[in-house]
Amino acid sequence: MGNSRTGSCGCGAVRFTAKGRLRGVVYCHCSQCRKQSGHFYAATNVAEADIGIEGAENITWYRGSETAQRGFCRVCGSALFWKHDDLDTISVMAGAFDTPSGLQGQSHIFVADKGDYYEIDDGLPQFVRSTRDIKVADE
Repeated sequence: MGNSRTGSCGCGAVRFTAKGRLRGVVYCHCSQCRKQSGHFYAATNVAEADIGIEGAENITWYRGSETAQRGFCRVCGSALFWKHDDLDTISVMAGAFDTPSGLQGQSHIFVADKGDYYEIDDGLPQFVRSTRDIKVADE
């Protein structure tokens, strides 16, 4: 996936352009992601140097742990980003991309915390917590 992709929050106050390689979509079922989104997070990530953000003044950052924060539009409330303090990448919510996004699912993490009202049955790899390749916040 080497193309440039655009996206925004629901109201357009925050817009972004991601260039370069994007990771496959990781679905996070942890309780923080479920409570913030109302279901579970679906996010890709991109190198910080490869994303341009317009309207960054409209992003509110919420520190959900000692090592990571979540960015959302302060105007419409759309969840947009997740950022680990020690990484030079930023996770971007897959649903915020304009279509066609070209994104594809990669895996599910924190499946032990998933909601009790749905099943994970898409055949993608599932991990109780995470993988070595996907650094998550300290809990």
